[in-house]
This record gives sequence, C-alpha cells and structure tokens, in this order.
Amino acid sequence: MGASLPPKEANLFKLIVKSYETKQYKKGLKAADAILKKFPDHGETLSMKGLTLNCMDRKSEAYELVRVGVKNDIKSHVCWHVYGLLYRSDREYREAIKCYRNALRIDPDNIEILRDLSLLQAQMRDLAGFVETRQQLLTLKPNHRMNWIGFAVAHHLNSNGSKAVEILEAYEGTLEDDYPPDNERCEHGEMLLYKISLLEECGSLKRALEELHKKELKIVDKLAYKEQEVSLLVKLGLLEEAAKLYRVLLSMNPDNYKYYEGLQKCVGLYSENGNYSSDEIDQLDSLYESLGQQYTWSSAVKRIPLDFLQGDKFREAAFNYIRPLLTKGVPSLFSDLSPLYGQPGKADILEHLILELEHSIRTTGRCPGREEKEPPSTLMWTLFFLAQHYDRRGQYDVALSKIDEAIEHTPTVIDLYSVKSRILKHAGDLAAAAALADEARCMDLADRYVNSECVKRMLQADQVALAEKTAVLFTKDGDQHNNLHDMQCMWYELASGESYFRQCDLGRSLKKFLAVEKHYADITEDQFDFHSYCLRKMTLRAYVEMLKFQDRLHSHAYFHKAAVGAIRCYIKLYDSPPKSTNEEDDDKANLLPSQKKKLKQKQRKAEARAKKEAEIKNEESSSSGVSKSGKRHVKPVDPDPHGEKLLQVEDPLLEATKYLKLLLKNSPDSLETHLLSFEVNIRKQKILLAFQAVKQLLRLDAENPESHCCLIRFFHTVDLMSAPVTDAEKLIWSVLEAERPAISQLQDKSLIEANKFFLHKHEDSLMHRVAAAEMLYVLEPSKKSEAIKLIEDTTNNLVPTNGALGPVKEWKLKDCIAVHNLLKNVLADQDAALRWKVRCAEYFPYSTFFEGNCAGKSTIAHNETLVNPENGGAIHNGVNQSADAIASNGKLEAFKDLTIGT
Repeated sequence: MGASLPPKEANLFKLIVKSYETKQYKKGLKAADAILKKFPDHGETLSMKGLTLNCMDRKSEAYELVRVGVKNDIKSHVCWHVYGLLYRSDREYREAIKCYRNALRIDPDNIEILRDLSLLQAQMRDLAGFVETRQQLLTLKPNHRMNWIGFAVAHHLNSNGSKAVEILEAYEGTLEDDYPPDNERCEHGEMLLYKISLLEECGSLKRALEELHKKELKIVDKLAYKEQEVSLLVKLGLLEEAAKLYRVLLSMNPDNYKYYEGLQKCVGLYSENGNYSSDEIDQLDSLYESLGQQYTWSSAVKRIPLDFLQGDKFREAAFNYIRPLLTKGVPSLFSDLSPLYGQPGKADILEHLILELEHSIRTTGRCPGREEKEPPSTLMWTLFFLAQHYDRRGQYDVALSKIDEAIEHTPTVIDLYSVKSRILKHAGDLAAAAALADEARCMDLADRYVNSECVKRMLQADQVALAEKTAVLFTKDGDQHNNLHDMQCMWYELASGESYFRQCDLGRSLKKFLAVEKHYADITEDQFDFHSYCLRKMTLRAYVEMLKFQDRLHSHAYFHKAAVGAIRCYIKLYDSPPKSTNEEDDDKANLLPSQKKKLKQKQRKAEARAKKEAEIKNEESSSSGVSKSGKRHVKPVDPDPHGEKLLQVEDPLLEATKYLKLLLKNSPDSLETHLLSFEVNIRKQKILLAFQAVKQLLRLDAENPESHCCLIRFFHTVDLMSAPVTDAEKLIWSVLEAERPAISQLQDKSLIEANKFFLHKHEDSLMHRVAAAEMLYVLEPSKKSEAIKLIEDTTNNLVPTNGALGPVKEWKLKDCIAVHNLLKNVLADQDAALRWKVRCAEYFPYSTFFEGNCAGKSTIAHNETLVNPENGGAIHNGVNQSADAIASNGKLEAFKDLTIGT
C-alpha cells in the first residue's frame, strides 16, 4: 500500500487511508492532492481519492478516478479492492465480487479482502464460494474465534450440517477446560445451543440431548435450554418426560399457547385441524380444568377450551370467559373470540349468550345466576360486543343500532366511534366511516393508532389530500411524503396506491406501489451488516433464522399486494395507453371556442394549485430542515412527484413481467398470482405461459368463477387464432391438443357446453352465474340479452343461521359492485346496470355506491356541534370534507405545539 512512493508520500498515503476510516474526508482529499501533485499517475492514490469523493456524494468523479487508478496500476490489489468497495457502496455486488477476485489473484492471502468477499458471498447466497473463502480465512488465522464460527455457519448454510458440527467440535477442542471467562459466557452458551440445534437438524437427536445435558452449566439462557430439551424429548418419543418439562415451562409462562399445544401432543390429545372425538374432548376438558386450577391468573388456559368444547359445555365455558372481561371492559374481546365464528354453531351460541347477558343486565343490573351488581359500563361493553357480532354477520342495521345505543350510554369511549366507523365501512358508507374515524381521532390527539385508523378510512373513501394532512400529524418534521417513506410506512403507501388506482391516477398509484417494492429491496440490503455482526456477537441461531426469513421475504403479504397493484397498473396502462401530445392537440382542435376557454381556465387553476402546494412544501421543509445545531438538512427534491415518468414506459407488459416473476417464485399458491399471470401472458400472446397459468388456477381452485373465466377465455382465444405456420406455432398447437383432453372441465364438451355445465353446477351462486353469463357473451355476443337475464334472475338467498335477530342475505357488497361494473362496462347495458343498482340499493341501504336510502345519514346527530373540551373547540364531521378541514377538525395548530414521541 503506497509501497512505490517515497517515505514522505507513503506517510501521506497512510493518512488518506486513516482519514477514510475515520470519515475525515476533506483531510484525506488534501493528502491525496499533495501526493498527486508530485505523482499524478499514481494508481493507488487516484483510487483512494475516488473512494473519498464517493463518500462526499461525488460519484461520477469517484468512478472516473478509480478507473484511471486501476488502469495506471492494474497489478495493484489496493486499486481492485477500492474498485470493489465502490461497487459495493452502490449495491453492485456481483461487480464488486469480480473486483475482489481480481485483487485476490494479486494478493491471495489478504485477510481484509477475503473478509469483504465472504460478506458479499453470504449476501448473494454464493454458498459454495462462501465456504471456500471462510476456509481460507480460517487457514490464515486459525487463532481467531470468528473464523471458526464463520466456517461452521458457511457449511450449515451450504446444507452440510454434519460438517458444521465437526468444525464446532474442533474449535471446542482448542479451548481450555475453564473456558469461557465470565464476560464470554453468554456468547459461548449461544454457540453451544447453535451446535445442538445443528445436531437436531441432522437427525442426531440422542447425541444432541446428551450434549445438551453435558453442557447445561455452560448455557446461560435457561429458557432456551428447556425449550431445546423438550423439543428433543418429543422427537425422541420420550413423551412423559416432555410432558413434565412442558408443565415446568407453563409454570414459568402460563400464557404461552405453544406450551399448551406441546403438552397436548405429549398426552396424545392434539389435532392439526381441531377435530376431536367426544372422548378426546372430555379428556381435554379435564386436562384444562386441572391446569385452570393451577394457573388461575392465566387467560390462555380459559380461552383454549373454547376451541374444542361443543354445545352446553362450550356455552358454560364461554360465559365464564366472557363475563369477567365484559365487567372489566376489555375492548379486544371480540377480536379474541372471532376465530370461533369459523366453527359451525358457535356464533349462534355466542349470540344467544350475549343477548341473554344484555337482557339480564338491563332488567336486573346483574349477570344471570350472580348476586353482585354489575357496574354501568358492563351494559356498554355488552352492546359494543353485540355491534361487532352483528357486523361480522352482515346485519349492519342491527349493528348500528347497538353501537348507537352504546355511544348514547357512554359518549366518551373512543373505541365505540372506531367500531361504528368499521361497521359503516362494511355497510358501504365510506365517507361516513371516514367522518366517524376522524371523530374518534379528535377525542385523543396523542393516539397514533387511532390517527392511523382514521387515515386508512379516509384513503378507503378516496379522500387522499385529507388523509395526507392527517398522517403528517405524526411525522417528525411535517414533510409527510419523505417521512412516511423513510419510516417504511407500507400500509399507508398501499392504501394510497389503491385509492389512486380507483381514481384512475395510474402515475401516483404506481409510484406508491413501487415505493413499497423499494422498501423490500432496502430490507434485503439491511441484512448486509449482520453477516459480520452476528458472527462477532455469536447470535448464530437468530442469524440463520434471519437469513431464512430474508430468503422468503418476497412472500410477505405487503409485497404481494404491492406487486399485484403494480402489475394491474401496467395492465391498465397497456390496455389504455396515455394520449400522445399530437393526439391531445387534435382533440383540443375539435373543441368549441367556449370549451377551449374552459379547458384553459381549468389548466391555469391546476397550475396555480400545484405552484401553491410546492411553495407550502418548500416553506415546511425550510422551517423544519434546520437541526438544533443550526445546520440545514437538505432533502432531495422528488423529480417526479406525480409518477408521470413511470407511465412513459415503452412496454408496460415487460415491466409487469418483472414483478410477476417474483410473485410466481414467492407466492405460487395464490390464485391472484396466476390470474395476473394469465392476464399478462394472454396479452403478450405467450400461449404456453398463459396455458400454464390456467392449469395452476385449475389446480388451486377449479370451481372458482375466475378460474372458469380464464379457462374459457383461453381456449376461445386459441380457437380464434389462425392455423399454425411456423414450426414453433405447430409445436405449441400439438402441446395444446395433447393437454386439452386431460382437462376434466372440457372432456367431450365444447366451450359452450362446458359453460352451461358450470352454470348448472353452481346455479345458486351469484358470482358463478355472473362468470357463466360473461363467458356466454364472450362465446356468443349475439346472446347479450340472455347473459344479462342470467344475472338478473339470480336470487339473493338467505344464509342458513339460527341467529336471534333476523335473516342474513347471501350476497356481498363487493361482489354486487363488481356485477354492476360488468353490466355497465363489459356488457355495456346502462339500463340493466341501473336496474341492478336499484335492486342492490334495497339489499345495501347504507351503500353510497348504490345510493341506498340510508347512505349519508349514518353520522351521529350531535356530530355537527360535538364539543371536546380537551381538544378545545367544535368538531365538524361533514361527509364531504376538504383537505383544509383538518385544521379546524383536528386542531392542526395545537398539534404543532404537542410533543409527540415518534
């Protein structure tokens, strides 16, 4: 390093390296310039100057200098190492690996380069190379603990657990008998637990248990020790010992559901699907009764029996569980019990039980069979539960009456307004739901959760501007866009993207969805620092789990939603491309003079509004961008705030395919993935890929209406295509001819017959009838009236239930809106769409989409002048709120004076 320089310049070169390491970049730059005055072609100095400039955000200069440095001294490992560091800083890991390998050809034993290379190999999952590099590091420095551990982990990640165990045992052989010292006991204990988990993974269960008992005194984490021991005992079939140990663990934490599940497995009373015989239920009942006497303060021991008990025993257990929680006033009680609604009959028992409690409290002030008087709040919490219950069952009128009564009883409880907002959302009155959520928010301005729920309701009602102003109240410095993005607030970005998509603003929608995708790229990058940290701190089990989590990161629900949203935007962009400038000019030329004048006025207003918003944002950033030390933090200006550049893609389907590949890899069991795969590939005329998507849909759910539509559309498209000419086309046709008879839905049937059979099979289901009607229109466009009649003849049947307060209809609001859009846009019959709208307005009276007779009348009567003395002023919750209403509605000025921990 700097070996070819005279002593004075060599010392200056060392100063450059030290300045880089201590982040004194100006000092390093000055030293580099001093060397380059005398030796302007010195490659290593040019490279180090480039690396320093890179840290000062002068990237183009940095790359130019480093390239010149490598060119001038191509045999210097320093130049290649610096070149690799430059690529690494820009996340160009594959290029960085190439540079490191070139550096190692020149200096194969350089530990620093080997270490950097190993980190990149772990990041890129080049596991064979990772093993090789860690072995070189261990050979060069065998007295370093981290090299032993790194070599073992490398073998483990490369699916060679037995070799990893051998390496760890060899490392233990190098230690003294009295090892570890007190300051390393935790780290050594973690290494031992990691080794035992490796033995378990390799199937050496007996040996793992012996090793665990042998090293008990050296393992500090006693809880992890017991959990590891009980896992091994269960796998070895030593169930009696395991059951005893599970009871010990329960005494330590009687609310851990996994311990109860493990105990049930040990006594032979566990079922994956939750189905038990009557004898097994009796045994489980007695087991939990004894556990309940032992752990009287545990809620889990009271809640778990509700999952397996039936009939009168379930009713009794539910009463004993629910009553004290209603008295205590636990808002999350319904969320706790909601999984029971998936079990036949239990929702009806709960309904009758709660109604009985309500009646008894109203008439006597006591719960049935009890002498103690209930506090007044018990009735309110009972009504609160009932409102959520009827909301879950789709009886929105009953749910609203119950929640209104609860609000009248105690108008100061925030949860009541939040639940009413949720009921209105489900009922279809999104604007009123947003207004109620805003009212709840105003009752406690320091509650971030309530604020977030309010923002979500506003976005669902497409009140994006108001939602942004509300969200900014809990950001650090008032710049909501940057802060919400920096905080990786994905739920907000997803909800915003969906709202913009509904409003056909594809640019902004894409921008939001791609921002979420970038968060996942950042999360992937964030693992880089842990490759060295975890080996140093010996958190090996957590490290391996983190790597496994990273490998399945893109299967997370938020990424799935973002990718689906982006693909839909690109499909819509392909179907309806934006007009070119010439086309827009032609359209304007055809307008009347009065229309041209109006259009110009509209454009001027839009420009003025945009200018005003930009000025406000600049003021906010200038006022908030100054730190306590007086230094200004300049945030980069977004060059494309409305996502207009994102729409200027040459091939939208090519962009959609990038995200589709990630979905196919990480969410292969999602119906939505293959529906989108079909839509993209049928447009690209990739026949075999579209057919593959159809086959996957039939595998996942052949009876799904959308699967049926894709199947019929695919073969109808194929039938309309011209005869194959090229060899490739003939090959595709031969594949389809061979595969078609294997599809049971089409065996010995034409597409029209297959569609009729599907209709006959599902004639009572709305969405199945709609799918059959749509395909009838696709196959025979002349039968449009017959297809419409098929939809209109569907009856809204009652859902079988023993509910105490009236029937529940089968149709869902979301499905009915989809049917209306189909009638209006696909079948293009405005009269049929209007008839459907009038019909659905009766079924969904609160829906603003169908203009039901209760829509817009759902806000509480005192909303107009509700005064909250704590917030200081009147709260106005009109349905159509403007973006400026937040100042009076939520007291924006008051917020600025509050100190809110973020």
